[in-house]
Amino acid sequence: MAAQFSELKKHYYRQIKYHLTRPKPPILTERFSGPVLVVGSAPVSNKPMDFDESFRVITINGSQTVTKGWGIEVPDVTLVQFNQIEGTNTNAVEVRRVLNGERTKMLYVLLWRKEFQRLEDGLKAFNYGYDKLEIVDRYKRMALLDRVGGVKCSELGADDKCSNGINAVLFALYNGATEVIITGINPDSGGHVYNTENLARLHVRKDREVLERLLKRGYPVFTSDPAVSRSIGLPLWKGRAEVGRVQEAAAKTTRAELKQTVAANPSLG
Repeated sequence: MAAQFSELKKHYYRQIKYHLTRPKPPILTERFSGPVLVVGSAPVSNKPMDFDESFRVITINGSQTVTKGWGIEVPDVTLVQFNQIEGTNTNAVEVRRVLNGERTKMLYVLLWRKEFQRLEDGLKAFNYGYDKLEIVDRYKRMALLDRVGGVKCSELGADDKCSNGINAVLFALYNGATEVIITGINPDSGGHVYNTENLARLHVRKDREVLERLLKRGYPVFTSDPAVSRSIGLPLWKGRAEVGRVQEAAAKTTRAELKQTVAANPSLG
C-alpha cells in the first residue's frame, strides 16, 4: 500500500510539474530536411537500402560502433543515457569502451543531474568528443512523447517509459525528418551489439506500444530489419523510390475516394 501511494504521489507531482513548466522537446539548431536513420544497440542492424550522404544519422549509447563499421565516422546526433558516463555496471563500461576516442556532432545526455562541468570531465575521461553538448531532462523527454505520440507519461518505471532508441525516433520526427528508418531497435531482442553479455533489454512493452501508435498516426517510420517488420508491422524500408510509389498510390486512392464521396453527395462539392 505504501509503495502504491508513493508511486501515485510521484505520478501527480510529475504531471503537475509538466503542466506548469510546459517543457519543449529538444530542438536542433538546423532541423532535418530529409531521411533520418536511427541506429539502436540491438545485436542485429542492417544498413538501409540506398543509404547516402542525404541521410542524417542518430546513434544511441554504444551503437556508434555499428555506424563506424559502415564508414560513418561522425554521427549527426548521439543520445547517451546519464549512467553511461560514470556507471560501473557492465553496460556502462562497454559503452565507454566502444566510444573511447570517437566523436559526434550533437550530443544529448539524458537525465544528467550533476554539475555540467562534471559531465564534460566525464566525457573527457574516455576521450569522447562533440561539437555541441546538451542535457535532456525528464520533462523534455516526456514532452517528446506527448507532442509526437500524443501520450502523456509520468515515467514511473521501465515499463512506463520508452527506450532511448524510441526517444530518438520521436526526436527525429519532431525535428522535421521526412522519413525515419530504424535499425538495431527490436523490442523482441535481448543483448547489445557492443558486448556478449546478452543483457536484458528494458522498455519492451512501451517501445512496441509507441511504434504501433506512430504507425496508426501515419508517421513515416520504417525499419531496415526484416524481423522487426514482421514482428511489429513497421513497413520495411525498400528505398526512396519505392516509398514515393507507395505514397503516390495512397494519394491516388484518397483522391478517388474523395471524388466518389462528392459524386454521391453533390452538396459537398
